[in-house]
Amino acid sequence: MSTAARKNGIRVCIDRGGTFTDCVASIPVPVSEEHPSGRKELVVKLLSVDPSNYPDAPREGIRRILEIATGKPHSRDQLVVTENLESIRMGTTVATNALLERKGQRCALLISKGFKDLLLIGNQSRPKIFDLSITKPDVLYQAVVEVEERVTLVGYTSSPMGIVENIDPNDPTYVKGISGEYVHILQKPDMEKVRKQLQDLYGQGFRSIAVCLLHSYTFVNHEQAV
Repeated sequence: MSTAARKNGIRVCIDRGGTFTDCVASIPVPVSEEHPSGRKELVVKLLSVDPSNYPDAPREGIRRILEIATGKPHSRDQLVVTENLESIRMGTTVATNALLERKGQRCALLISKGFKDLLLIGNQSRPKIFDLSITKPDVLYQAVVEVEERVTLVGYTSSPMGIVENIDPNDPTYVKGISGEYVHILQKPDMEKVRKQLQDLYGQGFRSIAVCLLHSYTFVNHEQAV
């Protein structure tokens, strides 16, 4: 199919939930009084897990949409024919559900040294300030590893360009972050030590980690190295 034809093809959006999978398709049709935009909508709803009928819900939804839109059979045993598809977009709540239900792999948190209790402490907000029996939600990780590294923001500037005076451009410990702010690298992580810490976690059965280092919103290098 040509690029021009594909741009006027079938657009599919999928919401893959824990119980149901919803597929919404925008199908090109001749312009008419009923379809002045030259498109009509089609909704397909099916169970997210139904192994006796299909192995994968999103693919099954696309298959059914193609059968309805083209009027041609699309076998479950064959790969989905994509020549009539312009785009496929999919979102899922499976990961969110796993977190809420405490399912899936155990997770370890890697955080800058000195901040291991940061997520446990939180921001100390009190939505029920007079409640005498506070139940704090459990954290989502089962172990904490402190990474010996430190990055600080340099001074303060009101300049929209993020310009900070008195910085030696030849000093590699001063870096301009992606937000325009300058950071000062006080200590780089010891990657051999980090590797040993990760190996210890792996030996304890951890297969999932979350990395949260100081000021990584603007300086991502240390997180990426880990």
